[in-house]
Amino acid sequence: MSPGEILLGDDEDRAIVAQVVSGQKELFRLLIKRHEKAVYGMGMSFFHNIDDASDFTQEVFLKVYRNLSGFEGRSRFSTWLYKVAYNTAINSIARNKEYHSLVNEEIVSDCDTPERKLLRKLARNAVLEAITGLPERYRVCVDFFFFYGQSYQEIEGITGYPVNTIKSHIFRAKKILRKKLADYAELSHGGY
Repeated sequence: MSPGEILLGDDEDRAIVAQVVSGQKELFRLLIKRHEKAVYGMGMSFFHNIDDASDFTQEVFLKVYRNLSGFEGRSRFSTWLYKVAYNTAINSIARNKEYHSLVNEEIVSDCDTPERKLLRKLARNAVLEAITGLPERYRVCVDFFFFYGQSYQEIEGITGYPVNTIKSHIFRAKKILRKKLADYAELSHGGY
């Protein structure tokens, strides 16, 4: 494989890891390129701040690089990476106990009216607030399942929660979100 070649799939992640561990350190950038958005997204879901999410992403990839030889290949590379990221986030939160406000990036369309933009922003804020308001154990499971596409078994490998607990957390989180967002929908329709 040439240094510029980008491979697809978990088998390719394993191949890249093997090459980096065997001395082709420059190929680590391929792993960063493939997984940076997911790790950054996880950082945003934990820290709700662009700067902290960027710092978190750098810290995670530095830890992964330093411990790459510890990846044994018993799970997907992404699962191992998310476990490192999850543990980094939990440890960081435990150290700081400081939460930052979420920096919203608006998607703007040329044909959007000011009313549509406002409604979309209000809806997005309501969803983010509802998710952020979930108990942390529920929010983590929801994030991994819905936003990172992880299976129950992968979430178990990352968080250490048993599969049935994860299913229960996701079920309860959906119930809470449904109620919170139904309340929001009633308020928003009544107010307009």
